[in-house]
Formats: sequence, structure tokens, C-alpha cells
Amino acid sequence: MITSTISKRLSSQSFVFTRQLSTKLPLSVTINLPNGSSYQQPTGLFIGNKFVPSRQGKTFEVINPSTEEEITHIYEGREDDVNHAVDIAEQTFKSGVWSKVDPIIRTNAINKFAQLIEDHAETVAAIESLDNGKALFAARGDVVLAVNYLRSVAGWADKVDGRVIDSGSSHFSYTKREAIGVVGQIIPWNFPLLMWAWKVGPALATGNTVVLKTAEATPLSALYVSQFAEEAGIPAGALNIVSGFGKIVGEAIATHPRIKKVAFTGSTATGRHILKAAAESNLKKVTLELGGKSPNIVFNDADIAKTVQNIIVGIYFNSGEVCCAGSRLYVQEGIYEELLEAFKVAAEGVKVGDPFAEGTFQGAQTSQNQIDKILQYVKIGKEEGARVVTGGERIGDKGFFIKPTIFADVEESFRIVKEEIFGPVITISKFSTVDEIIEKANNTNYGLAAGIHTTSLNTAIDVSNKIEAGTVWINTYNDFHHQVPFGGFKESGIGRELGTEALDNYTQVKSVRIKLD
Repeated sequence: MITSTISKRLSSQSFVFTRQLSTKLPLSVTINLPNGSSYQQPTGLFIGNKFVPSRQGKTFEVINPSTEEEITHIYEGREDDVNHAVDIAEQTFKSGVWSKVDPIIRTNAINKFAQLIEDHAETVAAIESLDNGKALFAARGDVVLAVNYLRSVAGWADKVDGRVIDSGSSHFSYTKREAIGVVGQIIPWNFPLLMWAWKVGPALATGNTVVLKTAEATPLSALYVSQFAEEAGIPAGALNIVSGFGKIVGEAIATHPRIKKVAFTGSTATGRHILKAAAESNLKKVTLELGGKSPNIVFNDADIAKTVQNIIVGIYFNSGEVCCAGSRLYVQEGIYEELLEAFKVAAEGVKVGDPFAEGTFQGAQTSQNQIDKILQYVKIGKEEGARVVTGGERIGDKGFFIKPTIFADVEESFRIVKEEIFGPVITISKFSTVDEIIEKANNTNYGLAAGIHTTSLNTAIDVSNKIEAGTVWINTYNDFHHQVPFGGFKESGIGRELGTEALDNYTQVKSVRIKLD
């Protein structure tokens, strides 16, 4: 029962690809990038520090969202490939070559891993834009964030310690934090490289071994950077990548009896069923970074020009494909009309198009499925009676591009206000009092993030204390730092990414108590 439900839920996140049987696909292909350069793209599964074909020889097509043309084919993993990867990861973990070494060895290896990625930063960013459709400037930012985070967790590898407990003179008691073992990780398609780093970094730093599934829409960057593992000093079997589909590879990871912990980033519906699968299989530990419908709140005293730019970043950055996007905009009635007009002008000035073109801010949506979903929500919004202030249309007849969209005259009961659209679509409403906006902001099953825009420190702190969200940005938005933890309240997730909190996800506490004579 659980297995079939998981299959249904994970397949709902899958994309339509051409599959084929092929034992002749080379393990590396030359790909020409839009910037005029070319590179060698690994196509195999990454197991034991080697790229290998999938055992059944199946492949799937990877599409360029900006052109709707094929980029390449990638080997498709299946259950037997997951089993093989778990075997290798388990052997490596039990051998102690990674889990039991002097932590400074892990520190040095992860630091070198980060350096090798940075050495190839421009290629990695170009791969990310090609595969995901995001603007090149955003992809470059992702590379910087990923490298910085790997360096940050590398610095923590030799600081995972316990404590001595004063339990009286008759005993000596202490705790130590140990790695969990083989961990399964399932990452999304909106930030392929960054989510790879957020998952792999703390798992490796604490001595675990990894079996990771890339998103089927965007597997290229994770495969490319993983090839640097051996040169960095990561032992064979510590990091394993199995590309494939959610209903097969994702299900196999979620239910595998020898995977001791699973980390997932994606939809709340899928996260809920992964949690059930973990309970039914082996009660594996679970962390989930899930969906959101985040409120972005503007008070009368806000700096309108700066706030509008923050709103733009909050909803149109990464083509709106951000789990914590500020998709519900609430503006205090004293500046509502002025801010709406300024926001409309700014939204219509956002450059949408070729991710590699100079000045592009919003690239393509990642897939045909995703742009279809967004346009369906636009239709729903119109049918519900909302007013399209600007946008709401597809751009051109090639590539998955859509105009930045603003809906006004909405009610809290509208689906476009309640449900996660995951695209460049925002609703705007007015409010009067703090009590009113707190009630509206918290009237959601989600609790991932929120934004507050005000020049009053008292207002900022008071409202942030009352908002039910894991991250509250004040006079900024989508503003991440590798030392600041990120995760959700309510149905937006369990556990935290980034900061020291991420290390807690990948360690377990052992208590030792010694009786003294």
C-alpha cells in the first residue's frame, strides 16, 4: 500500500521524457554551450568514484528549456542500480576509510572538492543555465553559494564533538556524535547544484556515505561536479549518484532497508509520503525541505523603491521556481496604490528570455509540465475573479518563457492565494493593521519563509516574532547565507539545511557511562 502510494506521489513530480534502451551510450559526451565553449558531460551513474552504465542500459532524454531541444541522453538508474550503490556505500562506511578517519582528512578533502568546483565555475554555471533554464547570473550565484557552503561544512568536520556530563563522582559520563551510515538524498530541479551541495556537504563532513538521486529534469551539473570527488580525496563509495525517475529511484531510496536516513527537497505531498515510507520500511531518519506560499509584507513606512526591488527578487528570481518565493504580497493601505504602480512598472521591465543573453533576469521555466501548470493557475485566477495587472502570458513559441505576472483584487480563499504555483506569479492584497496582517500571513498550511519591509525596528521585530515561518527576511528577500539555517514550520518541512543545524541531521548521539571504583 505504502509502496504504491509513494510510486504515485513521486511520479507526479516526474517529467515527460523519451526513454530508450541503449547499451551504446558513451559515458561522456561533448556538449556545445551557447556561450561558444564546449565541455565533456558525464552520462553514467556515479558509483564508486566511476561513471558506469545503468545495469538495464536504459537512458532518458535531457531537454534544454530555452529551446525545447535535446541536450543529451543520460543513463537511467533503476532499483538494481540503487541496490548496487547502497552496497558500495555501505562497504565504504563500514570500512572506516571515511567515517573513522581523522576528521581533518575530511576537512581537507571537502575543501579541495570546493576548490575544484570553483576552478570550473564558469563551466558549471553554464551547465546549470543550459539544463535548468535559469539566467546565467543566477547560476553563477548558485556556484558561489555551493562552493562557500562546502567550505563552511569542511570547517565543521573536525568540530563534531560531544560533552562531558557531571553525573557525580561514582561515574564518568560523556556523549559523542557519530555518523548515521548510508544516507539517501533526493534533490529537486529548481536549484540542482545548490541542492546537491546542501545535501552532500553535511553528510560527507560528518562521515556518512551518500546515495543521491538527481532530478530527472536537471541531472547534468551534479554528474559533472561529482567527477572531481576522487581528485579531491573523497574515497570510492562515499558519494554515489543514481540519476533516474522519482517513482523508481526515489521510491527505492525512500523504502530501502539499509539506507538509514533520507533527505528530500520537493513538494509537501511527496514529502508526506516519503515520511510514511520511512516509517514503514526501517523507521529511517527523515529531513524534509518542502513547499511554501510565503507572505511578503510591506508597511506604510517602507522605502518603496528598495522594497519593489526586493519584491522582484522575491518572486521573479530563478523564474519564480523557488520554494520560499514571496508569492503573497501584502501592502498596507496607505501606500498600496503607489507601490502597486511602481511594482507594475518594475515587473514589466524585467528582462525575460535567453539565459545566456546580457541582462536577462528571468530565464525559462524548467519544463513543459511546469509552464503548463503555471498557465493553468493563471487561468484559474482569472476564473476566480482576480485581475491581471500585468503578464499572465507565454512569451514566444519556442522555449518555456512566461511574462512576470501580478494578480490584484484577490480574496484569501482563491486558489492562487492558497496553493503553491512555483512560477513568476504573485498576488497582491492590502491590509490595515498589524493584527490583520498577522492573521492573513499565518492563514496557510505552509511556514517556510516571510518578508517584512519597514523602517521601524520595533515593527520588524514584533511582526517577525508573530510570523509562523522558519525564515523571516527584513528589508531583503531570497537572501541566503551558508551559516544561517533554513527550513520550514508546519507543512513546509522537518529539519534544517545550512548552519550548524544541518550537521545535526547527519549525526546521532551516543551516551557512554563508566562506573568508577
